Amino acid sequence: MGPSNPMQRRAKPQRIKPPPRPERLAAFRLGISAESRAALLLIAKAYRVVARRWKTPFGEIDIVARRRRDLVFVEVKARDRLDDAAEAVTERTRRRIIAAAEMWLAHHQQDAQCAIRFDVILVAPGKMPRHIVNAFDATR
Repeated sequence: MGPSNPMQRRAKPQRIKPPPRPERLAAFRLGISAESRAALLLIAKAYRVVARRWKTPFGEIDIVARRRRDLVFVEVKARDRLDDAAEAVTERTRRRIIAAAEMWLAHHQQDAQCAIRFDVILVAPGKMPRHIVNAFDATR
């Protein structure tokens, strides 16, 4: 039997995570930079960014924004070329964003009255971000 005083119990050893690989760290930084550029573009277009990197068990919504009665779920894709970024928005990506958006609406019931839209912002170095309004819909 172990000690009766909880303070005397041995703590479980903490597993130390190895540092991220340099390419993963570079990809993470690129993604954060692209999301910041996308958020600035939306703000310039009179949107109000209400959430960034909103996490769910299904995945992450890069940006949630509002403009008037529209609630917009935005996927940001960054690649070396805008065309490559566009191709990176796959059917699997769409399903993940739709599932995450459904969870947002379950947690933010006041947004159920809004017009819902799914946009994509494509980002490439040296290019203006491209905002694709209503890039896809929630019909499956």
